[in-house]
Amino acid sequence: MSLRPSRRVLWVAALAGLLGAGAACAGDDAERWLTEMNQALAGRNYQAEFLHRGHGPLEKLRIFHRVHDGHVAERLVNMSPPGREFVRHDAELQCYLPDQGMVLTETRSDRGSLFGAVPTFDADVDKNYRVEFGGRARILSRAARLIAVTPRDSYRFGYRLWLDEESKLPLVTELLDADGQKLEEVLFTSLEIDGPLPDALFRTSLDTSHFVWSRQASDPPPAPGAVVPWRLSRMPPGFRLSSVGEQHLPGSDQPATHLVISDGLASVSVFIEGPPAPPRRPTNGRGQAGSAAVYMKFTAGHQITAVGEVPPATLEFIASGVSADPPAKDSLDLADAARGRPRP
Repeated sequence: MSLRPSRRVLWVAALAGLLGAGAACAGDDAERWLTEMNQALAGRNYQAEFLHRGHGPLEKLRIFHRVHDGHVAERLVNMSPPGREFVRHDAELQCYLPDQGMVLTETRSDRGSLFGAVPTFDADVDKNYRVEFGGRARILSRAARLIAVTPRDSYRFGYRLWLDEESKLPLVTELLDADGQKLEEVLFTSLEIDGPLPDALFRTSLDTSHFVWSRQASDPPPAPGAVVPWRLSRMPPGFRLSSVGEQHLPGSDQPATHLVISDGLASVSVFIEGPPAPPRRPTNGRGQAGSAAVYMKFTAGHQITAVGEVPPATLEFIASGVSADPPAKDSLDLADAARGRPRP
C-alpha cells in the first residue's frame, strides 16, 4: 500500500530532525577521514550553497555555521519554495514556516548540526559498513577524495562522499540503494571556509510580524519508576535503542512516545501515539516523506510511525516488533533503557 504523506507525517519526518577493496591500514585512514569530517562540520566556520536531489523537486539551500567562544550559531535557508528557514543558537532551534505563517521553537537535547543531509559516523562504523578510499577529483577547484561506505547487509543503505582534502568538508554526498543507485544527493555549489560571519547572517530574512509563534514542548525521558508500556521485541543486527522520550506532535493534545534506534550511522525514529479522541481512522502501510521512508501501523489502538533513511523493510521489521503486550524474556524494556540499565 502506498501512502501519500500528509503534512503531519512530513513534520514527523522532519523531527526524526548520504570502491574497491583496500588494505586494512587504508580502511583505518578512511575512517579517520570520516571522523575529521564530523569535526569539521561541527567545529569550523563556513558558509555554503548546495543542491539537494531526492524523491521530490530539486532544492537549493544555503547554510551558515559559526563557532565562537564555545557557542554555536547556525542558519539553514531553503531557497526553493516555500522558503523555510531554520536558525539554531546552541540548543535553541527556531523553525520558520512561511507557508503556514508559523514559527516553531524548541530546545534540542542533541545539539546536532542542521546539515542533516550529511550523515555522521561513530567509532564503530566498521562493524556494519566497509569504509574504503576511492579515487580523486577536483570539485569547486578543490582537491577531493572519495570515501565509499558500503553496508554489510540489506538492513541499511550505503554512501559515497567526496571530501575536501584540506578541510574534510563533504563536497558531494550520495545515498545509495542495494544496487548502488543514487537515492539522494547533496552537491555543494559554493563553499567559503573560515571567513567572517557576522551576527546578521544568523537572523531570519523573513517578515514574521504576522507569524504565530509556538513552542514545542521538550519532554524529559521517563523518570525512574515510570512505566513505559511498550516493548521492542526485535531489532536488525547492529541497531540499538539510543534514546527514549516524548514529543508533542502537531494536531495532538497528548505527547507521543519517541524512540530513536541507530546503528551509529543510520537512524530510525519511531513515534507511538496514544488513542485519539475521537478515534482516528487507522493508517497502515508504506510511504515516503522526502528522502526518508515511512512505515505506519495501527495496533492496540495506537498509531505507530517509523521514519528513517533505511530500506522500507527495515522500518517494517522494527515497527512490527513494537508491542504493548507483556515482554518476552529477551525483549527490551524501554523504561530501563531510558534510565541506562543494561539489557538482561
